[in-house]
Amino acid sequence: MYLLDLAINEAWKYQFLTYPNPAVGASLIVNNKLFVAAHKKAGEPHAEVNVLWKAFRAFHKTPLLQSSSEIHEYLIKNHNNFFNDAVMAVTLEPCSHIGKTPSCANLLKILKPKKVSIGWFDPISSHSGGVEILKNAGIEVKVVNDKRCFDLIEPFIKWNKKRFIFFKLAQTLNGVITGGYISSEASLEWVHQIRDKIDLLVIGGNTVRIDRPTLDTRRINGKNPDILIYSKHKNFDKTIPIFNVPGRKVFIRDNLDLLEKYNFIMVEGGEKLYNEIKNFVDWKVFIISPKINSLENFKSNDDIEVLHVEKRDDLILWGR
Repeated sequence: MYLLDLAINEAWKYQFLTYPNPAVGASLIVNNKLFVAAHKKAGEPHAEVNVLWKAFRAFHKTPLLQSSSEIHEYLIKNHNNFFNDAVMAVTLEPCSHIGKTPSCANLLKILKPKKVSIGWFDPISSHSGGVEILKNAGIEVKVVNDKRCFDLIEPFIKWNKKRFIFFKLAQTLNGVITGGYISSEASLEWVHQIRDKIDLLVIGGNTVRIDRPTLDTRRINGKNPDILIYSKHKNFDKTIPIFNVPGRKVFIRDNLDLLEKYNFIMVEGGEKLYNEIKNFVDWKVFIISPKINSLENFKSNDDIEVLHVEKRDDLILWGR
């Protein structure tokens, strides 16, 4: 379970950033050394490939390869049974299909580690079958069915079926959400990375009028999501920066019907919007800054199931 714990924790570091792929982590022990890695971005190597390559490079002189296809090919040609005594854990069943990247299950079949523990079966039927591929290759396979691994891929399951919506809220330790930037520079950049992945960002009308935000991805020079301003009152000062970001649409609506047209949606707002929409969203993500502020704190009655907590410069808490 320790190996799977490490893989789960690593995968959470890239939650949402792998859209439209799931967040997946992997860990590996080979030659008495431990390695941990995750899938970082759609189109790039999967978690299994990253951890295998990381381990192989620690013991061998290798070229600097980045694409999944190049790494697969190199490992297949040069593994020389290096992984035969390795023990591995991965949060999601290794993929059997060939898409933008080659099949991880087929790579493992050739590299033949001693044992692979798998946290959860792949929910996409056309991608599944990895377990049987490994078993047929003589690899010891254990499917753990760890709920934490399901939690990791819940956004992926939902945005593939219809949509996934989460509310993001930054606050101090004592629940203050006003008074300018609250979270750290690293957290602000992380939010911009997430905005680069989402299809739609929902914001309340009062927040737009008071904060006069931009809500773009300037910190990473990314893609700017479409904006839905949820407001009963349609009049806004169009010099507010949110209206002047090129390459995106800004909608002003008094309903949430527009959400039906998008797959991956983030809601940013204050107390009023949170309390209105908290039972409608799939997840809540709290960025908790290690500060105490004398301003009035955020108020809500809400029971939250904690999915994961990560310590960065701020605390990141994912819940539903």
